[in-house]
Amino acid sequence: MSEGKHLVGVDIGSSSIKVCELKEGRKGARNLVRFAYHPLPAQTIVDGHIINSGAVVEGLEKLFHKQRSRDVALRMSGHSAIIKKITMPLMNPAELREQIQWEAEQHIPFALSEVEMDWQILNQRPEQRQMDVLLVAGKKEEANELKNVALEAKLKPQIIDLDAFTLQNALEAVAGPPPTAQTIALIHIGASLTTLNILSQGTTSFTRDIANAGNHITEEIQRALGISVEEAEAYKCGGDGRGLVPREVPEIVGQQVEQLAGEIQRSLDFYLATSGDAEVHRVLVSGGTANIRALLEAIERRAKVSVERFDPTPIATPDPKTVDMALLGLRASQAVVSYGLALRKDREKTA
Repeated sequence: MSEGKHLVGVDIGSSSIKVCELKEGRKGARNLVRFAYHPLPAQTIVDGHIINSGAVVEGLEKLFHKQRSRDVALRMSGHSAIIKKITMPLMNPAELREQIQWEAEQHIPFALSEVEMDWQILNQRPEQRQMDVLLVAGKKEEANELKNVALEAKLKPQIIDLDAFTLQNALEAVAGPPPTAQTIALIHIGASLTTLNILSQGTTSFTRDIANAGNHITEEIQRALGISVEEAEAYKCGGDGRGLVPREVPEIVGQQVEQLAGEIQRSLDFYLATSGDAEVHRVLVSGGTANIRALLEAIERRAKVSVERFDPTPIATPDPKTVDMALLGLRASQAVVSYGLALRKDREKTA
């Protein structure tokens, strides 16, 4: 359960910053009062590390110019974040607190002094004297990088969430709790990273980060045609006002999306082979790269299940006085994580 005011969701990605702000309306209805987008220069964030903090701070300052709401929820992902579902002997919470440190040492590839750690009991199986626990850890170094750029931009970071969980938060806000009889794959394909979160029996059952995403497609277009990153990105997106797309581009994009779809399918196959689930019933794809229709078709063809682009806009009613509706429509797939972050509140209770 949660109470209090919504935090402002700030998704600092490797190619752009997305900001989403929600407010509670009458009878629990949600209103979207702000959505903003700011592109970042290439190489601003590399492998999850903020290399050009000045560009990030400048972008945040522009996005929050004259904005009063500065309590924010941030997100981290990649190899600095670890999510593991582990099976442990049945025990009470006090016993779990004592035992979890030893378990964490077996599953987290970092020194425990380097991470912030949390855990949650997913379900208990008394007849087997076992329980499933979700273990979550994030590297303090990356978390501090995020906090510092936010503080430098005069923001007040309250929460740092993980990509996989923001996707689930957004899905539940759109459609309610996931059906326990369905296995759902949430796939967020950004510029530099693809995040996979598989929900089974209503909870996170498997997560994986794939170091292949939209930038790989852009880089291959750039290499093949000998053009700038900006031109290659525009051609990848269908021209973006730069005239006709060279005839080589669709073939290059097709080759790259097949490669990415293959990596996603290998992760799905691994999950099905190790989880006991017979099939994935539904696939939802978000992120800027989700706008490439050929990618969704490639995933659908391999997974043999319907693939949908995840539209987060039903979460809240946009205020046309304060929200650029054209921008929201253009960037909806990229907005999913910022929506998920904006659902967090400044005072939250966990059951």
